[in-house]
Amino acid sequence: MDDISKLNFKISQSIILKFKRDVEQQLFSILDYWMKYAIDRVNGGFIGKIDNENNADSSAPKGAVLNARILWSFSAAFNQYKNKKYFDVATSAFEYIEKHFFDKEFGGVFWMVDAKGNMLDSKKQIYAQSFCIYGLSEYYIASRNTSALNTALQLFDSIEEYSYDALMKGYLEAFTREWVEPDDFRLSLKDANEKKTMNTHLHIIEAYSNLYKVHPTSALKNKIIELFELFDTYFINQKTFHLKLFFDEAWNEKPGVISYGHDIEAAWLLQRCAEIIEHENWILTFKQYALKIADAAAEGLGTDGGLWYEYDESHQTLIKEKHWWVQAEAIVGFFNAWQLSGDEKYLHYAINNWQFIKQYIIDKINGEWFWGIRENYSIMQNEDKVGLWKCPYHNSRACLEIINRIV
Repeated sequence: MDDISKLNFKISQSIILKFKRDVEQQLFSILDYWMKYAIDRVNGGFIGKIDNENNADSSAPKGAVLNARILWSFSAAFNQYKNKKYFDVATSAFEYIEKHFFDKEFGGVFWMVDAKGNMLDSKKQIYAQSFCIYGLSEYYIASRNTSALNTALQLFDSIEEYSYDALMKGYLEAFTREWVEPDDFRLSLKDANEKKTMNTHLHIIEAYSNLYKVHPTSALKNKIIELFELFDTYFINQKTFHLKLFFDEAWNEKPGVISYGHDIEAAWLLQRCAEIIEHENWILTFKQYALKIADAAAEGLGTDGGLWYEYDESHQTLIKEKHWWVQAEAIVGFFNAWQLSGDEKYLHYAINNWQFIKQYIIDKINGEWFWGIRENYSIMQNEDKVGLWKCPYHNSRACLEIINRIV
């Protein structure tokens, strides 16, 4: 691929419209992949693990996050296109979550079930509860199925009852099945074992805002506003405008990394959530932050247009990988910054990033997107094409965002 400096051409309306057409075709391709390969036609639900050559592991466990993100993606696709095949996949995801993940005894959703749908890991990770709310509320828009809305509201109640920190504000990361604090709060092995994280709070806001679309109560709105205040106070570094990631219960920051993907995702998503609840002051605030955080994230842009994964501040080391989800969030975050400012540098960032995705991230042979590439452009072979974390949410959402932003 050409050096990014050679791609700083004048961007015409025809180029922007082609961008939209390309992205829409890619959305259809992503959804087709999941319908063709990921549906578990033996045990129900969706296959828990598929590799880069589309070899399915029929014995792999199934994660709540994977299923909730499938539910959101196909519900959102149906809401956009009214295609019944998308609705049918969303319905299958909804029914599987209701039957296999929802804990009818203690409330909440399990972290993981086995290939046949039996509870395997009963941990109540708040991140997973939030994604289920996100998917269920989007499915309710598609279906008007009151059971989906009621389940979303039950999950909201569980988060507020057990996870909310009434003294210090914010939400604790995780609990046992019976809602007791565990020894290990981590969402994944790479995370710090801390009680409060930016990542989970960002996706609580995302979930609560989507729920607000269909259940616009003052109580829910006030919770979203309080979350905005937490981001303003604790999570956004007011000097660098990178996001702070890990905290203890009393909001003491713990050493971490700069996550360029979370920076650029937060840049546009917080603004979107403020727009959903129609709060003018927070809309203005997060529009201002959107540009500052986008500039901070742009520090991680490579010369090829791709966005690096992370920067380890303590060791002053760049994690030289470019992951699929980081690129997906980059095209939206930088496009949003261009819409806000009119500064074409952001539009170049977005379109150059899309060119990077097309050249290196999209699997042109087997479909969907690779997990990522390394510094030498080799594919990260040991990562999933479908898995506990590799879902259609980031890339399908990015496509839908670009489609709807270009008229």
